[in-house]
Formats: sequence, structure tokens, C-alpha cells
Amino acid sequence: MLPSADHTSTEKKDSATEPQCVRVMLVDDSAVIRGLLTRILTAEPDIEVTASVSNGELAVSKLKSQDVDVIVLDIEMPVMDGLEALPLLLKIKPNIKIIMASTLTMRNAGISMRALEMGAAEYIPKPTSSSAIHKDGEFNVELIGKVRSLGKAARKSAGLVTSNKSAVAAPEIKKSLYKKEIVLRNQQTVQKPELLAIGSSTGGPQALLSLLKEISSEITYPVLITQHMPATFTKILAEHISDATGKPCTEGADGDVIVSGRLYLAPGGYHMTVKTSGTQKVIQLNQDPPENFCRPAVDAMLRSIKNVYGTRVLTVILTGMGTDGCKEATKLSDAGGTIIAQDEESSVVWGMPGAVATAGICSAVLPLKEIGSYIKNFMVRGSA
Repeated sequence: MLPSADHTSTEKKDSATEPQCVRVMLVDDSAVIRGLLTRILTAEPDIEVTASVSNGELAVSKLKSQDVDVIVLDIEMPVMDGLEALPLLLKIKPNIKIIMASTLTMRNAGISMRALEMGAAEYIPKPTSSSAIHKDGEFNVELIGKVRSLGKAARKSAGLVTSNKSAVAAPEIKKSLYKKEIVLRNQQTVQKPELLAIGSSTGGPQALLSLLKEISSEITYPVLITQHMPATFTKILAEHISDATGKPCTEGADGDVIVSGRLYLAPGGYHMTVKTSGTQKVIQLNQDPPENFCRPAVDAMLRSIKNVYGTRVLTVILTGMGTDGCKEATKLSDAGGTIIAQDEESSVVWGMPGAVATAGICSAVLPLKEIGSYIKNFMVRGSA
């Protein structure tokens, strides 16, 4: 029997002996779905479901009096749907992280993309039944990972630091997820790149649209992008990138010839790689096992790019959780390639960019708003 989710958790954890939990609100008109999500999340010792409601209006009301770090927000609900509730929730608590939950349809993927542009931090495809959920299954791992990672980011952006006793206000403390110093790589000789490669995950769609729109007039070279997303979503994202840049952006397909001025987005569920075919460079897709728990994976793309383009590539790692891209970016850097990363302050989650930034392989670690000018200078002159 599924647990009821029409409740606010009253169980108190001993804050003197346990780390502060990530506090979650579930918003979905299905009591079954709320029950499933509650069961998954409350099985984790560092996550607590503090509120569970059936529509956006109740969520807005509850947030006014409830301490919440992350909201899992359904799209289609009676009274007030998720898209209508989203800006109201962010107005009440700007630092909160909202994960949009929807079934995998083209319509809902489009709505989810709109939500991301409006300030939602992430998205997750909803399970269609209880049979789709099992311990250590893909959905469970994805949900827990996103809630945990975004919860920590929400607490940090609110000026809270988690300690063994409680969460305390600490506006002067700037603790990174990585306890390493950022040391930039000193490149003596740099070749002008022939390709721009971008890797991103959590917070990536917003960052990609902002960055690519800024450099759109200078995109006279090919751009390859791997963004962690399901298949339905990558098709919608490619369309949004085309609209934002005025440049053709499509999901990469087997045999696509890589040409200047075009953008190629890895389709969900496939690794997008590059190979040489005669005198041409072409896209090759595969469904090899996930790398870093991801397919598409940034590492898979970068490994193939290094084999085909050598060091004549500029690699940009944007916001995202995990470390995907670091392994192969390190090899590119060691061979003489150029890596830049988004800085911690402007990232939704400083996982992927933090990994490369603290590995000593980056030529620059920059706020998102400064990456565009760096790329434009570098792609034209071979230096920033």
C-alpha cells in the first residue's frame, strides 16, 4: 500500500546530532505520485518532505509559512497549474530551487522549457506508474540526486551553511563544493580552434540559451553541445536554441556532416561523437553504456573530438551536477587544448564546472555573462 502524501511531516530530527536536511515540498494533484515521491525521498537520511499539497494555489499558501529548499512541481493540476504557480513561488522565496515534473510528451517538454526560462532550476520526467519505480532504479537515483544537489545550492545561495548542529546564517563564508584552490593553466602556445564544444547539465538550458544568443553573430564555426536531457526535451531545446540564435541547431544524427555555422545537440539517450569519413567530419551516435551515469555524456563527446580535431577545439563546461566532462577535458588540456569553466557564483550547481575548475586544467573560470566575450575573442584570434 502506498503511503499517503496529504500531510506535513511532523517528525522532528535531532538537529544537534544530524546534519540539517534538505527540505522538500511536493506539489502534484495525484496522491499516488506524492506518495511514491515521499517514499523515495524520505528513505534518504539527509532529505525531509516537509509539505505535500495537491495544487499550485496550496503550494503558494504553504510556502509563506513553511521552510522549504526544493519544490517538486507538477505542471498539470486543477485550481492553479505549475506554470502559473512558478513565478508566485519564486517571488515569495527567490532562492528556492524548483524542479518541474511532467510526463514525457512534446507538449509538456515545451512547457517545461518555458518553465526553465522563467526560473525553474530543473525538470524530471514523471513516472507513469508505481511499477516504474524500484530501489536504485534510474528515476529514484535521478530524483534523489537532483533534490540533494539543488537543496545544497539553495541553502548556499540563501547564505546558510550546513553544520553538524544546524544551518546557520554565514554570509561571509564562501564554501565551495570543492575544497581545492582554482589554479589556472598557463598556455604558452594556442592554436585557433576549429570547433566549439559545450557540456552542461543542471541549469544548462538557461545558460546555453543566454550564452549562445550572445555569441550568435560570431558563430561561423561548428558548435557541438551535450546537455543532459531526455530525448523529447533535447528536440525542444534544439528548437529554442535555433530561435534564440537565428542559427540552425538540430539534434545530431548519424552521418550528419559537420559544417561551419551550425549547432549540433546530442539527442537524449545517445552519446554524440565525431568521426572522420573521407575528407569530412561527421556525427556518429551510439547507445554504449552511460558514462558518469549519463547518456549523452560530455566525456564521450570530448574523447571523440580530441581524436578528430586534436587540440584545435575550445571546450566550455557550464553549470551541472556531477563530474561529467572532467576526465576527457583533462586529456584535451594536457594535449594543448583550451578549457574554460563557468564560475561557482553564476552556476545553478557547481559540479561539472567545479570539477574542471579545480583540476588545474582551465585557461579561465568566468561568470556566465563573461564567457561569451571570451569565446568571441578566442575563436577569432586564438586568444582571449
